[in-house]
Amino acid sequence: MRFVLQLGFSNYRNYTAIAHAAEAAGWSWLSMPDSLFFPRLTESDYPYAETSTIRQYLEHSDFIEPFVAMSTMAAVTQRIRFYPGVMKVPVRQPLILAKALSSLAVISNGRVALGAGLSPWKEDFVYNGADFERRGELMDECIAVLRGAMSGEFFEFHGKHHDFGPLRMRPVPEQPVPILIGGHSKPALRRAARLGDGWVSANTDLPTLKDLIAEINGYRAEFGTAGREFQFHGIDFAARTVDDFKRLAEVGVTDAGVLPWDVRSDPTDLQGQLDAVRRFGDEVIAKMD
Repeated sequence: MRFVLQLGFSNYRNYTAIAHAAEAAGWSWLSMPDSLFFPRLTESDYPYAETSTIRQYLEHSDFIEPFVAMSTMAAVTQRIRFYPGVMKVPVRQPLILAKALSSLAVISNGRVALGAGLSPWKEDFVYNGADFERRGELMDECIAVLRGAMSGEFFEFHGKHHDFGPLRMRPVPEQPVPILIGGHSKPALRRAARLGDGWVSANTDLPTLKDLIAEINGYRAEFGTAGREFQFHGIDFAARTVDDFKRLAEVGVTDAGVLPWDVRSDPTDLQGQLDAVRRFGDEVIAKMD
């Protein structure tokens, strides 16, 4: 099993120091949240926690654009990998997103993946001129554009929402950038099985992860993608011990998302976070088979 350090309850000023410590402690990934802005009013509900709680977190937290955060950490590390967990893909112009993603993949020697999600907030779409009601179609087209544009070959696309003639983007990475689809809804799970190189959960628990992974594997069999390499990034913040993470591996989690410090702690407490990163490395990562 690989381990993903979740940076959602840290402060961006701590990122480079945490990246150093995480790499030394045996972590495989660093994952950071994506939030474009905080709308004062919203028509939407958050599906994975109380909407009022998550809005309070968003209102009082600082979010660095994930490509800036990943680039900063990639510049001071050698091995550890990065992905946004997850990025609001269909509200971004896909060719610009492809250029940023391919550039980071090249300059980091392939140490990046794309965690790709829709965004539950209607304002993310409306304020960026995207159609919230067509968000699933937009997502599918964006994934197709990303894969085609980063192929290194001439590519054109003619869809409902994006339409352009032949183009070639360079440089592109030697290996395709993995696209990890986020979301627990049936359309999201089917999209992950059909189009993704993996899936990223929101915070959940072991029984729910077991059911969701089984559902995705059923869809993979349906779509004929079961033979393709696939990553399951599962987050169960109740998991603490080696045995807990072995149980996650038994249900199919390949990459466990972990917040090693208390969510209620000061997000600017660098020393406390570094201690937690190293302690988890010693007590869990080093003892996994």
